[in-house]
Amino acid sequence: MPCVGDWLNSPLSIVQGIFAQNVPNSDWEKKVTEYFKEKLKENNATNWVPSLNDVPVHYLKPNSLVKFRCMVQDMFDPEFYMGVYETVDPNTNARVLRFGKYRDVAECGPQQEIDLNSSQTVTSERQTFYCVPVPGESAWVKEISFLTEPAYVSASQARVSPSTSYTPSRHKRSYEEDEDMDLHPSKQKEQHLGKSCCSGGDIHGCVEPKRLETEASAGHHVISPNCSPPLDLNFPLPGEKGPACLVKVYENWESFKVNDVLEVFGVLSVDPVLSIVNSEERDSSSLDPMECMDTAEEQRVHSPPASLVPRIHVILAQKLQHINPLLPACLNEEESKTCEFVSNFMSELSPVRAELLGFLTHALLGDSLAAEYLILHLISTVYARRDVLPLGKFAVNLSGCPRNSAFTEHLYRLIQQLVPASYHLRMSIESMNHSRFIPRKDYTANRLLSGLLQLASNTSLLIDETQLEQGQLDTAGVHNVTALGNLITWQKVDYDFNYHRMEFPCNINVLIASEGRSLLPSDCQVHLQPQIIPPNMEEYMSSLLTAVLPSVLNKFRIYLSLLRLLDYSISDEVTKAVEEDFVEMRKNNPESVTADDLHKMLLVARFLSLSAGQTTLSRERWLRAKQLEALRKARLQQQQSVNGNEL
Repeated sequence: MPCVGDWLNSPLSIVQGIFAQNVPNSDWEKKVTEYFKEKLKENNATNWVPSLNDVPVHYLKPNSLVKFRCMVQDMFDPEFYMGVYETVDPNTNARVLRFGKYRDVAECGPQQEIDLNSSQTVTSERQTFYCVPVPGESAWVKEISFLTEPAYVSASQARVSPSTSYTPSRHKRSYEEDEDMDLHPSKQKEQHLGKSCCSGGDIHGCVEPKRLETEASAGHHVISPNCSPPLDLNFPLPGEKGPACLVKVYENWESFKVNDVLEVFGVLSVDPVLSIVNSEERDSSSLDPMECMDTAEEQRVHSPPASLVPRIHVILAQKLQHINPLLPACLNEEESKTCEFVSNFMSELSPVRAELLGFLTHALLGDSLAAEYLILHLISTVYARRDVLPLGKFAVNLSGCPRNSAFTEHLYRLIQQLVPASYHLRMSIESMNHSRFIPRKDYTANRLLSGLLQLASNTSLLIDETQLEQGQLDTAGVHNVTALGNLITWQKVDYDFNYHRMEFPCNINVLIASEGRSLLPSDCQVHLQPQIIPPNMEEYMSSLLTAVLPSVLNKFRIYLSLLRLLDYSISDEVTKAVEEDFVEMRKNNPESVTADDLHKMLLVARFLSLSAGQTTLSRERWLRAKQLEALRKARLQQQQSVNGNEL
């Protein structure tokens, strides 16, 4: 078990030591990164870093090392800061060289001032990302991640009131447990000790950072003493909990983009002086608007109180392949532990698939064919793009869903237990007309207003048409339906920048539940044929989950996440055999088998192979794919003849 040393509790003191040893050498920044990278490799030390996903910010020590699993919701303009600066004592003329990296407020001792004219001053640049928790992240992801946290922040402890002091033995509460807290911002006490300046370059009184006494709300809107109207944390989905953070990145920020899922390790900054600075800036700009290029709204959004939107100064950041805590973080690495984990799980893949198929068959009311296609859907992913065509998407329309039952609601709850991130979109005339699906640029506040379709890669989206009634779509409703169609067909969302639209590619697994054929496009329609009609749907669905052992449920979760990440190929020999088979099928009935049918069969064969742990297509899997497609089409034709209309 790693020792919780200075690098965790006081990372800036470590940076100071490296800075002092290496100045004026310019490679001190690289040595800082290498130091923390090595520390985090030791004995799973990443588990000892408190996570903002689990611990409300007022339980964390300011300027300590924290981690945050998040999605980049917006990117602000780069900002300049004093990377290196010099302080001087006016009485003794003693000079001290200091670093401004990983800080919001420049540090200077009592009776010291910053020499803005010093030749030692180095102006640097950093990028600010506005980050939110991964939209629709499942509760089990949070719970399993929570269990890996150190014992000294156990969730079982009663709530401790925030105070101006910090005790390492204080126990954490998750955001779900903390949501009943009322927001009662206390008056923050700051002590001025002389002159200082913000790292961004604004000069203000030097302030001793004090323990914050503000409790952050878990809701979408937060009321702040300095912000009126309430501050919108800009979460893409309604009802989301957790913090929004300003993540300040110092290196390689060009490798990150909007909607990327990141895990960042950095210095937590909740300095009360930030609220004073921002308040003074707004007051001064209101006196003479011509003196400030930024609008008051932009200042409010880009510089919210740090107690509500904390800052993280990133030391290390990585783009996540997935957010499943049961899997190694990076499966591309050739580490022995990772390879051993994958090989061990692949060796027991067959029984896991069989159990999952049985579980989903029961969830789909005894329909094993629909369960097969649901497995294929859940492991599908966009693996490449040819021009505008996304390859690997497999949007399924599950038609024949019971209309006046809670079937789709409970089906979503089961899917939620299997995938790391999901959202249930209940289609209605009202939701189509009044919800914002497409993110939109707000030029007044200079930020991207989130929308329901701003989702992280590999999010499962269940679109529920079973409650859709007749009615009139207004202009916004038509745009929202069009956006859903573009998402399904092209795996892209056209963000609204007022004067133009900008395409943002995505990778969202879309499952459409409907009574008849969906009004939305899909790659594959599977008509549900229930074999059992439970008298109490809620009781039936709930019993399915309680009957599954937690260890088996975790295997299902690993199975679905792991198979998405496997590579897949088709040998030249099998490609030739498939082509010959297609020609033969066309000979028998040219109109019954089209190029689109071939593409669909190849998709089904791909996911069938991967679902069995095979990364190449075999003759056996190709024949099984043809069989499944024949059964699916026969069922649709049978239903069409029964109903006398098109499905």
